[in-house]
Amino acid sequence: MGSSFSVLIPPFSSTVTKQNHSSLGDLPESCVASVLVYMDPPQICKLSMLNRAFRGASSADFVWESKLPMNYSSIIQRVFAGRNFPANLCKRDIYAMLCRPNSFDGGSKKVWLDKRTGRVCMSISSSGLAITGIDDRRYWSRIETDESRFKSVAYLQQIWWFEVDGEVDFPFPVGSYSIFFRLQVGRASRRFGRRVCNSEHVHGWDKKPVRFQLSTSDGQQATTQCYLNEPGIWKYHHVGDFVATGSVEPMKVKYSLTQIDCTHTKGGLCVDSVLICPVEFTERLKQSF
Repeated sequence: MGSSFSVLIPPFSSTVTKQNHSSLGDLPESCVASVLVYMDPPQICKLSMLNRAFRGASSADFVWESKLPMNYSSIIQRVFAGRNFPANLCKRDIYAMLCRPNSFDGGSKKVWLDKRTGRVCMSISSSGLAITGIDDRRYWSRIETDESRFKSVAYLQQIWWFEVDGEVDFPFPVGSYSIFFRLQVGRASRRFGRRVCNSEHVHGWDKKPVRFQLSTSDGQQATTQCYLNEPGIWKYHHVGDFVATGSVEPMKVKYSLTQIDCTHTKGGLCVDSVLICPVEFTERLKQSF
């Protein structure tokens, strides 16, 4: 009986056969790159640390060109006009450079790409806006602050005719955009390490609402209005939305903030900047209030 079982059991061998195990590192870079195209930039950067194949694939030009705006060359020409843009950069480095806040128009504007989506965002400082009476110290003053991207804001003490206008010519990529004014009722400062709000000059904003308007060179228009309240809080006030169709010519966008009822004065308002961003970023702004 023992012999009949022995035929079913293979003889023991001291020689162990080595099996070849494939790994992610064995994938061709071209295959890896074809997958990375479908991922967002932060994911690509994380995967580039896996191994040599992923690191090489994450540098492929066609991967990063798919993340750049279609008209990124026009954006570079507009933002870096008169300045030397580094030559022979790979598409990954171009993306990284455009994700930084890049100043243009004398430093009054900054533009950058959102790191995750590659969508264009722009901020215009108070110094890049036409503010009625800004040069008269009886009405307005410039205040330095770390609470602004531009390190200073325009502060209104008191005025009868309140009007702030601005415009920008820019090759916006195809998409829908929202415009916001970043305002604060009252003047914030630091006292014993704590942030406090001075409401000394705040008045007049509860009598009539302020009006926000926008218009574009292709005929789009929007108007909204609201009362300004909640002292001591920076708020993004929605002006309206516009759609960029990707025309070869740059789009001119005009925006304004007014309260021109001269039956009363108004004052105690900080004007920081104007923000232009993709419509879908609106929820992010609401969470920042």
